[in-house]
Amino acid sequence: MKKNLCFALAVWLLAPSGASGAPDCAAPVSVAAPLEGPLQPASRVKDLRVTLRDCRRQDRAEVLAIRTLSVDGEDLLLAVDPEKLTTRLERAACWTCAPTTPDAQSQTRFLRAVQGYSNAPGKKLPAGATWFDNAGLIHGRSGGAFLTGDLCPSHRPLDRAFLTSLEGGGGTPIALAISGLWIRQHADDFLWLRREKAEKRLDIAFVNHSDRHPYRPGLPDAHNYLLMRGVDMRQEIFEVERLLIANGEVPSVFFRFPGLISDRATMDAVRDAFLIPLGAQSWLALTPVAPPAAVVLVHPNGNEPFGLKVFEHLRHAGRLPAPYRPISEAP
Repeated sequence: MKKNLCFALAVWLLAPSGASGAPDCAAPVSVAAPLEGPLQPASRVKDLRVTLRDCRRQDRAEVLAIRTLSVDGEDLLLAVDPEKLTTRLERAACWTCAPTTPDAQSQTRFLRAVQGYSNAPGKKLPAGATWFDNAGLIHGRSGGAFLTGDLCPSHRPLDRAFLTSLEGGGGTPIALAISGLWIRQHADDFLWLRREKAEKRLDIAFVNHSDRHPYRPGLPDAHNYLLMRGVDMRQEIFEVERLLIANGEVPSVFFRFPGLISDRATMDAVRDAFLIPLGAQSWLALTPVAPPAAVVLVHPNGNEPFGLKVFEHLRHAGRLPAPYRPISEAP
């Protein structure tokens, strides 16, 4: 009897962690979301909160957690590699985390970028101006080009032909600044982008471009876009993240202001969410040149075909810097 009890105890102690209900820390986190069919609701993601935690585990490199959340009842972290600036979801139970501060992390590449680009003033405006134009990260530190495309709300379909023309072996890097309203209005196009990424034809980084992307024609910039009265910056930032995560994607650490227009209050909101503001050195519809290391901006949402034509002209003329580089390499 005693031998049987000892044997049973040994089996229990040596059993895999999954047998006792513990999380499988060896398996990567992947939020289940079909690549066909309707969108998953953002409500799958509960209790999304800003945090800054230094997280460690024995078999992995240290990460910084910038969000805590729950998906389908499982507690997760949105983790950032503090030097590579890449993001991923991690199971909270698999990491030992301690609260930290921006000052304590000020020497990491991530916090240097969050703090530094939040204070980049952008285009010079008339004296007394209370807003910023194109503030934030606009070019990288070395050659190549950082290709970005904005998916603002649009009644027109995604320009799939343009994106298909970029495809390359291993996946061409492109940062897509995506608004929540565009995702909800273009579910089929969004799922197509997810398939392009999953099948490694495009290496897509999803940049937060606000949820509703408010804009009213005729309003001055100082009172338009996210500077309009009544805008809730928390909702504009976090609803996009919830929608992406609920649909199997991971938000990047970048945020692009609609119209590239911001002010001190909206910039502070982005900084306090531990996001890097992303501008553009070459908005091709307005500035049809692309110097080396430029952050290049086009609109493949159907709203700005002229910019795509400029891109094609520069590409065929050999006047686009090469290679295309992931946006995480820019800061």
